[in-house]
Amino acid sequence: MNPSNFLAELKRRNVYKVAIAYLVAGWALSQGIAQVFPVFDISNWAIRIIVLLIVVGFPVAVVFAWFFEITPEGVKRTEVADAMPKSTGRKRHAWIYVVVAGAAVSVALFFLGRYTASNRAAAAAPNELPAKSIAVLPFENLSEDKANAFFAEGIQDEILTRLAKVADLKVISRTSTQHFKSAPENLPEIAKRLGVMHILEGSVQKASDQVRVNVQLINALTDAHLWADTYDRKLTDIFAVETEIAKAIADTLQAKLTGSEQHVIAARPTESTEAHQLYLKGRYFWNKRTGDDLKKSIDYFQQAIAVDPNYALAYAGVADAYVWLPGYTAGTPRDCYPKAKAAATKALQLDDTLAEAHTTLALAIWLYDFDSAQAIREFQRAIELNPNYAIAHQQYGNNTLAALGRFDDAIVEGKRAVELDPLSLVINTDLGSDYYYARRYDEAIAQLRKTLEMDPGFYIAHLVLGQVLDAKGARDAAIVECQKARGLNDDPSVLGVLARAYGLSGNKMEAEKILDQLKKLSQERYVSAYSFALTYLGLGDKEEALRWLEQSYQDHAGSDIGYIRVDPLLDPLRGDPRFEALAEKIVPAAEFKSATASK
Repeated sequence: MNPSNFLAELKRRNVYKVAIAYLVAGWALSQGIAQVFPVFDISNWAIRIIVLLIVVGFPVAVVFAWFFEITPEGVKRTEVADAMPKSTGRKRHAWIYVVVAGAAVSVALFFLGRYTASNRAAAAAPNELPAKSIAVLPFENLSEDKANAFFAEGIQDEILTRLAKVADLKVISRTSTQHFKSAPENLPEIAKRLGVMHILEGSVQKASDQVRVNVQLINALTDAHLWADTYDRKLTDIFAVETEIAKAIADTLQAKLTGSEQHVIAARPTESTEAHQLYLKGRYFWNKRTGDDLKKSIDYFQQAIAVDPNYALAYAGVADAYVWLPGYTAGTPRDCYPKAKAAATKALQLDDTLAEAHTTLALAIWLYDFDSAQAIREFQRAIELNPNYAIAHQQYGNNTLAALGRFDDAIVEGKRAVELDPLSLVINTDLGSDYYYARRYDEAIAQLRKTLEMDPGFYIAHLVLGQVLDAKGARDAAIVECQKARGLNDDPSVLGVLARAYGLSGNKMEAEKILDQLKKLSQERYVSAYSFALTYLGLGDKEEALRWLEQSYQDHAGSDIGYIRVDPLLDPLRGDPRFEALAEKIVPAAEFKSATASK
């Protein structure tokens, strides 16, 4: 057949028109389902299958147009349709209606999909999880020697720490992730509780000087495995492995890395594998957070320093342990805070990029020296270096800002800490304390009740709740909470709050008994002067209460006396010249007023 005749025949048989109409209709249908199907959570596989059928159908439609015609009397073979009278022949302009109808359907489905999707997105926005967010679950220890659990925990912690220094990522703190198994089944539920979209699971196997690390990054909402890898390296290469993992995760989540962040996450803190393992053992015990375990951690950190005197992280570990010892009645402020300050300073001399050391130095400066301006600078530097460091936000808000009367700022920092470490009992309790110092008692009670729902056995939350109820005047309820706290832990600080509540409720006999208990305990262990001051307030002896508060200042017990301007339990002493003079030494009135005015 002559090519020109063939083309003319294609035109006569309306093959061109059918092809154009089919392409328009097919495009309209594919665009429509692409817009509408996702709104109803229909799988992408369904969309792909329909598009594939449209493509496959195109040659079928063209062949059909060659052999058949659509007439008012139905579908006829082309030869039969040609022989039919003109009046009953094929409709010459039907294809135009197909094109117009297809375009109309396409436009309608496009706007329907956009409208429905936008409404759905708007409804879901309040609960949307940030795309660049991750939680690193505990790594499973696959080593034959189960004593190597500290090593698996340490690798998880160090990868998390490297990721946390990326400002473009939201990284959940270890305190919250440790509540879960290495490879749990309920990832969507865990992601919701932690407020993240992605989960990193892993395992560590160590034998002699060889290490195998397996990791996999998962979208917790879809259970899609985004990235996975296995690293078989020598122990001396473990820092390089941690860096590679952190960079791969950042790349996968499309997190932007600044030059300084790239440098920090690639850091090699020590060349000594022996020092590194001693450091990991120190962190293992530090994370247990008891007085005895903190002392064990100091021993391991100091052994690491003996092996590598330039190991900045080991000095930071020593500082972290000493700054917490007084809070667990395992050391005195006068002895521990200067040691924490010295160790943190040494760590920063070796590596000024350690957010942990800046945070601990800020705490030591505030709790021992009462230098709020310097403490604030150190806290802010810590947060700048590691915006995901929940403890920095927590302590900045709960210690310095709250003590200065900057309550709104303190609560903002407290909430940020909870966001980064949502299952931390201490951080949740401290947010309740922020509300308490701001005298927003109902909000404090709600926050503390929420904390106790997570763990009814957390004695500090019972203690702080007792303080709030006492300040609110509900002393019987306060006594109940303090008794619960006392039953859970023998911390002497509970006794002072309990004695005050007993005394002011009229039960001076019980307050006297507690005073005798405190005197005996003080011969065996550290008992804060603040506890004695509260007890004497309950007994109505303001002179003795003031004397013990002055002793607290002499002891540099900033975790107690630092709140002198905002502590509701000290209200009976306000206006007394001795009390005001003492407050001026700790938080000068001008500084307190300017801090309040800056809110």
